[in-house]
Amino acid sequence: MVIVYSIIVIAVLGIIFGIGLSIAAQKLAVPVDDRVEQVRELLPGANCGGCGFPGCDGLAAAIAKGEAPVNGCPVGGDAVGKVIAGIMGQEVVETVRQTAFVKCTGTCEKTKSDFVYTGVEDCEMMAFIPGGGAKSCSYGCMGFGSCVKACPFDAIHIINGVAVADKEKCKACGKCVAKCPNHLIELVPYTQTTFVGCSSHDKGKAVTSACEVGCIGCKKCEKTCPNGAITVTDFCAHIDYEKCTNCGACKEVCPRGVIL
Repeated sequence: MVIVYSIIVIAVLGIIFGIGLSIAAQKLAVPVDDRVEQVRELLPGANCGGCGFPGCDGLAAAIAKGEAPVNGCPVGGDAVGKVIAGIMGQEVVETVRQTAFVKCTGTCEKTKSDFVYTGVEDCEMMAFIPGGGAKSCSYGCMGFGSCVKACPFDAIHIINGVAVADKEKCKACGKCVAKCPNHLIELVPYTQTTFVGCSSHDKGKAVTSACEVGCIGCKKCEKTCPNGAITVTDFCAHIDYEKCTNCGACKEVCPRGVIL
């Protein structure tokens, strides 16, 4: 008889606790925005962090809260942004497609080396090597491919000692930009066709002794540009892509062939 009573008491307590937990679950439930899941399904799932949020889940939640633009995914671009805008009931503002560009053309044949390096092949490790590596130009591409390892889209490769970005594969996530210790990589408009392939800030004599194509800061390009789109600062030419019309005038007068 005692066993029967025990079973009945346990069963009743179980029912009471079950009802209590059910009520608590309803009272304490966190509201879920269905749009988060809808947006997440549209995102490509690269989890590259190029949007500035911790992966696609983070971006989806931020878009649903209005804390990120509907076209905030650089991988999906405007095509995905337009669909997400429909979910959010917003109008999408088209953005300029971007791609990575490496500001160095000092290939194995064009740049000199001070010594033969054998060791860990990683650009970031070169900070511990005298002179920043074997190449005479301490500003140029080291060619060990830290950017290549960082790219989740196989869009950048080392070709003849220098990193080169494939603009068709590049999604402008910015991982290579953040990885380069010499800050050689920048995001530029996809339609841009004129670039300065050098980042050296050495004076002319030091540049010519280290590389055949380094910028010597002669300012011929600056004086020739009809739009004021190219300026020389700290012995190196820089292009303002908003002003540049890709007319090629700067390329024609560059004595070093450093403008591509």
